[in-house]
Amino acid sequence: MTPEQPAGPAAETAEPLVDVQGLTVGFPTGTESVRAVDGISFRLGAGQALGIVGESGSGKSTVAAALLGLHRGTGAHLTGTVRVGGIDVGTAPVRELRRLRGSVAAMVFQDPLSSLDPYMAIGDQIAEVHRTHAPGVSRRAARHRAVTVLDRVGIPDAARRSRSRPHEFSGGMRQRALIAMALACEPRVLVADEPTTALDVTVQAQILDLLHDLRAETGMGLVLVSHDLGVVAGSVEEMLVMKDGRAVERGPVGTVLTSPRQSYTRELLAAVPRMETRRAPMAALATGGPSASGEDTLLEAVRVRREFGRRKDRTVAVDGVSVTVAPGETLGIVGESGSGKTTLGRMLVRLLEPSDGIVRYRGRELTGVHSDLQMVFQDPVSSLNPRRSIGESVADPLRATGTLTDAEITRRARELLERVGLDPRWYHRYPHEFSGGQRQRVGIARALAPGPKLIVCDEPVSALDVSTQAQVLDLLAQLQRDLGLALVLIAHDLAVVRQASDRVAVMRRGAVVEEGPSDTVYDSPQDPYTKALLAAVPVLDPAEARLRRAARANGDGEALRAAAG
Repeated sequence: MTPEQPAGPAAETAEPLVDVQGLTVGFPTGTESVRAVDGISFRLGAGQALGIVGESGSGKSTVAAALLGLHRGTGAHLTGTVRVGGIDVGTAPVRELRRLRGSVAAMVFQDPLSSLDPYMAIGDQIAEVHRTHAPGVSRRAARHRAVTVLDRVGIPDAARRSRSRPHEFSGGMRQRALIAMALACEPRVLVADEPTTALDVTVQAQILDLLHDLRAETGMGLVLVSHDLGVVAGSVEEMLVMKDGRAVERGPVGTVLTSPRQSYTRELLAAVPRMETRRAPMAALATGGPSASGEDTLLEAVRVRREFGRRKDRTVAVDGVSVTVAPGETLGIVGESGSGKTTLGRMLVRLLEPSDGIVRYRGRELTGVHSDLQMVFQDPVSSLNPRRSIGESVADPLRATGTLTDAEITRRARELLERVGLDPRWYHRYPHEFSGGQRQRVGIARALAPGPKLIVCDEPVSALDVSTQAQVLDLLAQLQRDLGLALVLIAHDLAVVRQASDRVAVMRRGAVVEEGPSDTVYDSPQDPYTKALLAAVPVLDPAEARLRRAARANGDGEALRAAAG
């Protein structure tokens, strides 16, 4: 199937639900215009699902936004036609466009925190949307509708939780609330832009199962935008691959994933972390690698515990966890959101003080922050000062030593930028001028500045597309080989952890439920929770994805274990 052909059987219908022909979107930048989307065409019928995939900057989110006319009034220049539910999105009057957004098509955005009002209860926000698109509905009826859709998307005790505010929901529950808001007016088309990014595998599986069930029940069409090919494989029938604003390949999802015709698609597939990929030998480590006897311990946590809050509101985030890390070793820590992974990581570098237990570095108890222990944070946008250049951010740890001149600090910071694959001439540029992967490289350079022996990486690739993710992981592996670094890799992507870790600790509700060599834990998991995590990992085979979804729907533990291999 060529990129010019429409997607799937919807092309054969007289009036498809979504009909995009020759869509081009340009954004003005000074005297020039950047073309984000270049001549995209596709059709979608009722009940069908189309996946749009590609790297960051490929234009996939721009296409999604154009389906609801979100570029109108922004200065963006659109050509071509976009028709949704028979409405021409580009020329429709404002009143008709407003009706389209909600009652005909609805959108689920990537970041629920930025999409939800932090001051309003979740139920009130959904009720407001419902009343906006159904003016005759009373407040009581709108509130009832809000509770109904919250219950439909699996929010427990929906009537009570509808009075909660966004910060009182977990990441997965916030994403469910956004889906409930989109469903409030029973749209015919749902546009989901990266709806599972940064969610752990079990919550991700629940969200994808929910979207599948809603399609089956309501017959709505689905446009799923994602950089995760595994997510798309089990969720759509048709797939469109984008690069630099253009469609490079399109066809049935099984065909594209198993017999890709374009080299770019093959490159994307090659970059996807796979569960069967084992940890590469690290014989070239400068330190000689982790001690085979286990006696050479660099960092040790002994029964560490961390509590938050007081008295009745007290929450135990980490409950008596003991772990060790040897020189040059990578310890992977996996688990669902709220399992205590990040809290443990912060205690290991003493950014958080344990409520109980001790942390030892080279046999001595740590009583404060140590320059040999550094951290790379999950979100480089929030961890980098937007008012300081990237060079200044990398130079700050060097300046804190008080032993280097300004010239030496600048030279060293430029060397660190080059070491992580960034042009040292970008020293004076600011974080907003970089992509997500480039900002993560800045965070790694800053962590390297003090010359650490161990770095805790907290979800360093969770929000990156597969090719950028592979580049960052390759960078960490190269730095580990060259400098003999020990790493603690915190991630919810089990495939990433397997290929990058010597040992794995699985956390649940603040405790380690299973720990051991990566291959042992992945090939012969002992704890039921570990087995459930492995069964929830997305796969590239659509047939296997359907098998796993059926197993989850039936609550069949044996089938889940079989699906996990």
